[in-house]
Amino acid sequence: MGFKCGIVGLPNVGKSTLFNALTQTAAAEAANYPFCTIEPNVGEVAVPDERLEKIAALARSRQVIPTRLSFVDIAGLVRGASQGEGLGNQFLAHIREVDAIVHVLRCFESGDITHVEGRVDPVADAEVVETELMLADLQSLEKRIPGLERRIRGGDKEAAKALDLVRRIIGLLEEGRPAREHRPADEEQARMLKMLQLLSAKPVLYVANVEEDAAAEGNEHARRVAEYAARTQAGTVVISAAIEAEIAGIDDEAEKREFLAAIGLAETGLARIIRAGYALLDLVTFFTAGEKEARAWTVRRGAKAPEAAGVIHSDFERGFIRAEVIAYPDYIAHGGEQGAREAGRMRLEGKDYVVADGDIMHFRFAT
Repeated sequence: MGFKCGIVGLPNVGKSTLFNALTQTAAAEAANYPFCTIEPNVGEVAVPDERLEKIAALARSRQVIPTRLSFVDIAGLVRGASQGEGLGNQFLAHIREVDAIVHVLRCFESGDITHVEGRVDPVADAEVVETELMLADLQSLEKRIPGLERRIRGGDKEAAKALDLVRRIIGLLEEGRPAREHRPADEEQARMLKMLQLLSAKPVLYVANVEEDAAAEGNEHARRVAEYAARTQAGTVVISAAIEAEIAGIDDEAEKREFLAAIGLAETGLARIIRAGYALLDLVTFFTAGEKEARAWTVRRGAKAPEAAGVIHSDFERGFIRAEVIAYPDYIAHGGEQGAREAGRMRLEGKDYVVADGDIMHFRFAT
């Protein structure tokens, strides 16, 4: 189980270049004109995790299977998208289907690449997209009010709670603040908020796309993006899509590390985006390991053992009995499963166990 991030932004900011680099494909055409990406391209990449390799070595696994991250390259948005301008309708529909938004912002100057609004101002670009998402949410919420009012007249108490939430979110949006800034009062309200499927409620990661010389330390544009992200409860990562494209063409890992070191980088932009994305979505990784394979799996933070079992197979969740759990540090320190078991570091956990990042798990279930 991974998660799906939609790569968005105004036209010609580097979305498709980044997508191609991240997925090491040429599926999305990178061209110097708006809307070169018309249908969303989807690419998957393995999530790098050095823990998996160490677990596989101790388990003598024949196959190593990392968890995967999906990127969706979505057509460029322009001002007025919420009213159908440009490819607005398709853009908004595709945004609804992703778990998080990776918003690429142009933070480089170039006379060769046209900006759709004739200037380089990444914060203004971010506000254009954010505004369109909020306007679309306002339209969606206002359409819900008459139906909720009818249900309330019929004595529906849940509708009254839903209407209160809708009005709270409308008030937030009218202040120019995205729905993700609303903090649910309880689990019931969180569930209702999720059911509203609001675009501006989705977590956002701003990717400041800088020129190659600024990849290591960023630039003034990128610093302004970081400040804006902090104000709007979003994440931020600085990369150079051009450098990522070069790295994607290097197959040898040692050569790749040398290339990164030469330009002052310790890791690729992909690794930083993945780490920021995990933090954004509050995800954790657990592992399964044996002679056949060692595998990484992703669940939301706070997930209990049966939910983790269900990520592997729905039958595991339905018939869940117990989970055998070894913490990653114990697995490594004691040389694998057998050593951890002999040292008393393997635990039997029940249905209420909350999965911790790095757990190595084996599930017992009834068929």
